[in-house]
Formats: sequence, C-alpha cells, structure tokens
Amino acid sequence: MKNLAKWCVSVLLYSFCFGQNPDYFTNAVKAQSDPVIDGDVLNDPAWEKIPTTETFTQKAPDEGEPGTERTVVKVMYSDEFFYLSAVCYDTDSDGIIISDTRRDAPLNNTDSFMFLLDTFKDYQNGYVFGTNAAGIEYDAQITGGGEQSSMMARFSIGTGGGFNVNWDAAWQVSAQIGDFGWSAEFAIPFKTLRYKGDGEQAWGINFQRVVARKQEETHWAPISRQFTMNRLISAGTLNGMVTPPPRNLKLMPYVLGQQNRIEAEEFSTSSTGDFGMDAKVGVGSGLTLDLTYNTDFAQVEADEQQINLDRFSLFFPEKRAFFLENAGLFSVGEGGSFWGPDIEMFFSRRIGIGEGGARVPILGGGRITGSFAGMKVGALSMRTDAVEDVTEENHYSVMRLKKELPNRTYFGGMVTDLNHLGQDGYTNRGYALDGQLGIGELSQIVAFAGITDTPGLEKDKAYAYRLQVSRNTKQVSSVLSYSEVGSDFNPEMGFIKRENYRKWNGRIFTRFRPDNMFGLLEFRPHVNYDGYWKLDGFQESGRWHIDTHWEFRSGFEIHTGMNLVKEGVMQDFEIASGVIVPASTYDDKEAQIMIMTNRTKAISFMSMNRIGGFFGGNRINLTPTLNIRFGDKFTSELSSQYNEVSLEGGDFITNLIRARLTYSFSPRIYIQSLLQYNSQSDEWSMNWRFIWQQSAGTGLYLVYNETQDYDGIPIHDQTRSIVVKFSYLFDALN
Repeated sequence: MKNLAKWCVSVLLYSFCFGQNPDYFTNAVKAQSDPVIDGDVLNDPAWEKIPTTETFTQKAPDEGEPGTERTVVKVMYSDEFFYLSAVCYDTDSDGIIISDTRRDAPLNNTDSFMFLLDTFKDYQNGYVFGTNAAGIEYDAQITGGGEQSSMMARFSIGTGGGFNVNWDAAWQVSAQIGDFGWSAEFAIPFKTLRYKGDGEQAWGINFQRVVARKQEETHWAPISRQFTMNRLISAGTLNGMVTPPPRNLKLMPYVLGQQNRIEAEEFSTSSTGDFGMDAKVGVGSGLTLDLTYNTDFAQVEADEQQINLDRFSLFFPEKRAFFLENAGLFSVGEGGSFWGPDIEMFFSRRIGIGEGGARVPILGGGRITGSFAGMKVGALSMRTDAVEDVTEENHYSVMRLKKELPNRTYFGGMVTDLNHLGQDGYTNRGYALDGQLGIGELSQIVAFAGITDTPGLEKDKAYAYRLQVSRNTKQVSSVLSYSEVGSDFNPEMGFIKRENYRKWNGRIFTRFRPDNMFGLLEFRPHVNYDGYWKLDGFQESGRWHIDTHWEFRSGFEIHTGMNLVKEGVMQDFEIASGVIVPASTYDDKEAQIMIMTNRTKAISFMSMNRIGGFFGGNRINLTPTLNIRFGDKFTSELSSQYNEVSLEGGDFITNLIRARLTYSFSPRIYIQSLLQYNSQSDEWSMNWRFIWQQSAGTGLYLVYNETQDYDGIPIHDQTRSIVVKFSYLFDALN
C-alpha cells in the first residue's frame, strides 16, 4: 500500500509539473514606432531591428525535417497592440494558392500562416489568429488544452468541443504577395485578449505555416503528427511581454428593418423595425461583462438541414455571436462523436430558439466570464418573451466555476436554472461536476457527473455520469469510456441525444508513415466500438467500426472499412412516410468507403458511401460533395445526402441537396448563399446574405430568406422575408 501511495503521488506531481516545450523560447520587444498594417513587412522600418524567429520543422509530409521554404517571424508590442509579422519566402511565388477570401475560411488548404497565444500560460486556454496570402481574418478560441487530435479536428462540430472557430474578435491583418513569396502583418489590441494583469509576463506561443501546393505544414515548436498546433502544452514560450492594465468598453447598437410575406391559405405581409444593443465591459483585471438588450440574430447563417433516419435527437451547433465567446467554458457533459454531443448540461440554443427552430424574442440579459481569485468563472442570465403556441416567458441562469492546474488538469462545477414563468410554470435545475487529469504528456482521465431536479420526476433516477481514460502517442491513440444516464435525467437547459442508458466506448487508432511506398504518406488502421444498453439490460444500439485511412502525398485519400451494427428497437417507429420499423433487434453489416481528392485544387471532390444492411433491410447511402472555386473570389460547395432504403415495411428514397455559394469582393465584403432541399420534410429553402463587415460581427447585413413547403406537386405555403440590419462598434476607450 505504501508503494502504491508513492507511485500515485509521483504520477500526480509529474502531471502537475510537466510544462511547455522547454527548448523553444523567443522574445517580444517594445516597438520604437508603430508599423503600418499593410502587409509590406520588408519595407517597413518599424520591423528592421526586431529579433527574428526562423527555425520551422515539418509535421507533414516529412515529419521532423526542416521546412522547405524559409519563414521569418517577428514579435513586438506597444502600449495598445500586440504586433506580429511573418515573411513567407517562396521559391515559386506563382504557385501560391488562395482558396478562399471569407473571414474564418479554413487555412489548411491554402498558403497560410497562423499563430497561437496562451496568454495565461496555463496550458488550458488560448487564442489562434491566422491569415492567408489574401489577408483574411481567421480567429478562434481554445479551451481544454487543445488536446483534440488532428483527425477529429477535421470533423469538429459546435463550440464547446475545445476549439471555437465561430468566435470573432476585433483586430487587424493585411497581406501582400511579391516575387519573394508573401508577407503578413497582425495588430491585436490588448483589449481583445485576456491575460493575468499588467506588467512583464511570459506567454505560450507557436507558429504554423502551410505551403499548399506541397501539402506541407511546419511549426516553430514542433507538433507530433497526432496533434494540431492548438495543443497548448506543445507550444514554446514568448518572454518579455509587457502588458497594460486590462480595460474594455465597447458598445454595439443595431437598427433593422424587416418585411415578411406569407402565402398559404391566406396571404399576409408585414413590415417591422427594431433596434437593440450589445455591450462589452471590462471588469477588473480578468473579467468581461457582456450585456444585451432586445437581442437579434437576423444576420446569422441558416442551419444546415439534416435527414433523420433514427429515433434520437438531432444536434444543431450554435452560430449566434453573443453566445460564442468563451463558449467552451460552459461545456460540461459528454462529447459524443462528430455528429454532436451525447450530453451537454448547458446548450445555448435553448435560449431564443423554440421547437422546430421557431424564433423566440430575447428581451435581454448578460454574461460574465474570465478569471477571478485563481478560478475561471462564467455566469449567464437571460430572459425570453412568450410566443403564442410555442413557449411561455422563460428565465435562464447558469453559473460555472473551473479551477485549472498545470498539464491539462482541472476540476469544476456548474449549476443551471430554467424558470418557466407561465401560468403553470415550474423550475428545472441541473447540477454538475467535471474534471480532467493529465498524466505525463500523452495520457488523460476525464470525468463528469450531473443531476437534475424537475417537478414530478424521481430525483434518484435523474443522474448522469461518465469516466474516460485515453492515451495519444505518435503511432497509437486509445480511448476507453463508460457512461450512464438515469431514466429521469432531464437537463432542460442542455442537450441529451438519448435517454436511460449505459454506454461503453472504446477506440484504438494507429498511424504509420512508410518510406517511399507508392506515394503513400500515412495509413491509419483503427477500430471503434459504441454500445448502448437500457438500464434494464436491453441493448439499444451497438456499432463496430473497422477502417483504414490511406492518405497519399498528392492529397488524395481513401478510407476503406466496414460497420457491424446492432439496433434494438423497443417500439415501432415511422422512419419515413408510411414506412414502419417494427420493434425487434436487428443485426446488420455494411461496407463503407470514403474518397477525398486534393482540396487545394480549384476542383475537389469528397464522398462518404455506405451500402449494406439497415434495420433488417438494405440501404445505399451516398454523400457526394463537389467544391469548385474560380480564382480567390468565388467558392462553391455542392453536396447531396442520398438514401435508398428497402425494408420489410416498404421502400423509400430521401435526398438532401445543398449548395453553398460565396463571392468575395474583399475579405470584409462578400455575398453568401445557402440553398437546400430536404425531401424528408418536402421543403426548399434559401438563405442569402450580403455582408459588409466593419469588425467582429458588426457592419451592414442584407438578408433574404425564402422557404417553400410542398404538398405533393403544388406549393402548400411559401414564406419570404428580407432584413436590412446595420450594427456599429463603438470603442469607448479608444
């Protein structure tokens, strides 16, 4: 027992003391003059005497080798700004690829530069800023240490999974292309960042460059193949940062006009005008207060429609700006898969969105987030209005505390309170504890437990918990987890995909990089199992996924695998109009193949295809996606989700067709369209947006929405709306 105690203490001390990459240090210096942010680094005297960082190491294609193109990075600061410049030399400047010019467009398939800042140097929370050779703005927040693997990052969804690319901040970047390659200058206001306080500090930092035509990704502090740059513990250190006292006061008022037209059994039109305001206030050295009055989200892109061929809830990610900053702090539950989480104790889409996506007016509210007394703190209070036949007036409250320790270790708690204020109102509360223990550099233990309190439901059955252990090495990633959800667990402010179950999950994922084998860069054999049992022992679902990914240096990938699926249907359910799946247990097998061409090309293609057994019958599932771009101005994505199903109860076909079209006049002025047809709901919709962005989600928005519901061939009803919205950012302390 004594030896066991010594071993446990040693493991804990090692996990707490393991720090950032000790071999990579750089320095920031005080600017003698402010640079002109125009991308012309080589001819700006402000950068001449600033120390350089030039050593970059490949993560791909040749891990551990020096970058094939020279990259020079410089860092400095003033009393108001954090400045960074990057000169990306290129021996073939005509080969520079710009695949998109929208804000937050993906940077992995274009010539790009990104950097990471761990401003608290706590290895838990950070920022990512980036651009491409066109000078777009790309920013994101990191929580939970950025431990997401490189493969899962490709399929990440939502805002609470450790990487929040939907967050938009106020900052500036510009880029230029020349015979030397291309260069970029960044100016990040200190007011945009959160840090410990004023005075000299050390921050975590790392840099990433992508040379698209070579499929080359390099970093200053090297990143192992199983991780992304977002992994904060792998970053280097930036010394000599002298920061001003944190202060922030921003006002963002808006005005809008809207016209609605409905054509159904009766024809009606209506016109309305409205106004409201958001505000951001710095509170002390570590807290930010966000306030909102008469909140409006007319400018947000419409949801992508989904086909549901199962018995469980669909997940739609949050896109509304007010809820996105520090969203990861409020994420407590079970991550699930890239289709969405299994459990979230707090899901912000419950606020202001009713059943079926109906809009619910938000009267106002506030949120405070940041650091206080050595703890991460988050609190939210929002009030929504009543909508006839949709919802009563509601008051939403959340309180979150989180203590972060070195080496990706934390523990925390959350309380949620949903007060239904109608005539028959009641209060639903949720309580949760969560934690994570980092063991060494590659292993983790993650735990979560929650209970809910709902009138009329038994408290001893209103529980959920989860325990997961994982290890992620260069060649093998492994995960084992167990979850359980009681029959009366009811987080009304959160999300739960299914109820009343026990779940086992296990995964072994391997990576091999052969030398000069038919152009193969990496192949990844892996096996995954998810099994769900009702608490009485009945198995509701089980899925073995056995697959190998083949990735080539050319950018082509093919994934070949099979799925062994068990579905235990407890009650008959209607899977399609007039087609019933009877209660029974079904054991099926299906083949799976996924194909991806080089996504840096002007035309690229991807398709996930499955064929095989499905609820005792057969299914062909095809999901082709075609991406086409013309220059750096026009991008398009055309996709389909096709299901041809043959069951004992009948045959049916579903099709979800989607087209996303974007034309960019500049990184801040663009037109974006989302057109969709869903045969399951027999509905066609269009969301068209003209955006002239000022900064961080403010500017001029012209939005047109149209929805057509069909009943057979004729149109059953049609809804059209046009919105003009203008919002402006006033920096009161500038």
